[in-house]
Amino acid sequence: MMKELGAMMSLLGNKDKMQAEMAKYQAAVAAIVTEGTSGGGMVTVKVSGKLEVQSVKISDDAMKLNDREVLEDLVAAACNQAFAKAKELIANETANMAGNMGLPPGMLGGMGIPGLGG
Repeated sequence: MMKELGAMMSLLGNKDKMQAEMAKYQAAVAAIVTEGTSGGGMVTVKVSGKLEVQSVKISDDAMKLNDREVLEDLVAAACNQAFAKAKELIANETANMAGNMGLPPGMLGGMGIPGLGG
């Protein structure tokens, strides 16, 4: 715990590096786009690094099913897959940023800071 506090204190003393790393992190997260599919490609969803749905594509085959409940399940499954991939990539970027700032692994994720793996 004291080692982690020491790392945070040294980081606060190097504001320029911290700002540069945050800018790099924000750009990397903004560039993230993940895709989730379900039903053998019947539904495809794209999600951004901001965890916002960018697009939903429903194939003609899925529409021909004429089953609302099945379609709802396919959309939910594709969304969940895309969000899971995006969260994993965001966690990787968070770990990279923390490492570049000299912070111990998991330090930022355990702080409950939105967008920093918490």
